[in-house]
Amino acid sequence: MASFAHWLRSPAAREYFFSTHFWGPVANWGLPLAAIADLNKGEEVISGTMTGALAAYSMVFMRFAWAVQPRNYLLFACHATNTTAQLTQGYRFVDYWYRGGKERKEKAILIGAPASETPSTAPGKVTEAIKAAQAEGRAAK
Repeated sequence: MASFAHWLRSPAAREYFFSTHFWGPVANWGLPLAAIADLNKGEEVISGTMTGALAAYSMVFMRFAWAVQPRNYLLFACHATNTTAQLTQGYRFVDYWYRGGKERKEKAILIGAPASETPSTAPGKVTEAIKAAQAEGRAAK
């Protein structure tokens, strides 16, 4: 820790903190933070085109951050985080619009189950009646 404190007071640290190698990635962290915050929003508001563009953009600049000399690890981490978040959003988009997620959500709402529960796992009145009858049968034995 003492060596880090010593480096922090050095001209090299001042040069780093006043360069684009530091402030560029710091400003860029808004993209992955916004994508992570959007994970709590409904799938119907996800733009597939924009999600794909942001994922591709971050993959390109992740490669750039690794290729430049000296390597910019802060920029690499920023774009790796954004790529992960955008690919997660992309999966949510495809699942909702193309793999039946919209229908599962609508059926869950109709039967009064939470949106995260699929109709096949949500307890319905018939399922509850069957379980009650089975419990009564066991209790009678």
